[in-house]
Amino acid sequence: MKIIRAIYSIYAATLFVTLFLMLMPFFLVPILFRGAHSWTGALNRIWARVFFFIMFMPLRVEYREKLKKGRQYIFCPNHNSYLDIAVMGLAPGKAHFVGKTGPDKVPLFGWMYRKLHITVNRNSLKSKYTTFMSAAKAIDEGKSLIIFPEGGIINDKAGTLSPLKEGAFRLAIEKQIPIVPVTIPNNWIILPLNLLMRWKPVRLIFHRPISAAGLKLSDMKGLKEQVKKTIEEELELISKNENR
Repeated sequence: MKIIRAIYSIYAATLFVTLFLMLMPFFLVPILFRGAHSWTGALNRIWARVFFFIMFMPLRVEYREKLKKGRQYIFCPNHNSYLDIAVMGLAPGKAHFVGKTGPDKVPLFGWMYRKLHITVNRNSLKSKYTTFMSAAKAIDEGKSLIIFPEGGIINDKAGTLSPLKEGAFRLAIEKQIPIVPVTIPNNWIILPLNLLMRWKPVRLIFHRPISAAGLKLSDMKGLKEQVKKTIEEELELISKNENR
């Protein structure tokens, strides 16, 4: 069984890289022409959908409430697998990632990632400040953001979230834009940290946006808890339904 999973994993990695190389000329457009930043989200969605289709993985994207077209959001998903980045490529609108350094070290892909998205070295206070300011500027430019609020893969098992970092919630309050909690329930099973993939349908759940209108920084703790509770309750409900 491990041999089959290893072959499947190699196939997935090869496919991911091949699709990236095919789309790279198109990614150059928003890199070279900043006014074309809307291409980034569209290309990410094409990449993700083609990837999962050729992986023969059913893809189920659910919206607990229809998101408004043209509205900016900060998407906050749980993070238990490296596959979460590919899945969040399906985020609607002009969505850009804000994430820790690591992907930006990969040859060619890292260059594209640095040019189109926002990276942070969580061990550097200066980097954290620069990242926050860059993210605020991205919002001013009309972009939505994808931020994994746990700050990385801290816990590779589903069911609970690690303590959430403040960045996404501070941005939402200071810029007065809504946060969308996002639940990704199956990726920790599909691609665990040992990188041996399993076949399982992919699910992505966008919850009802939580408004930050009128909130102050003193309300940040409550906003964090609301996002955390929304995702954990969904994970618990899915787990109960699957174990019946």
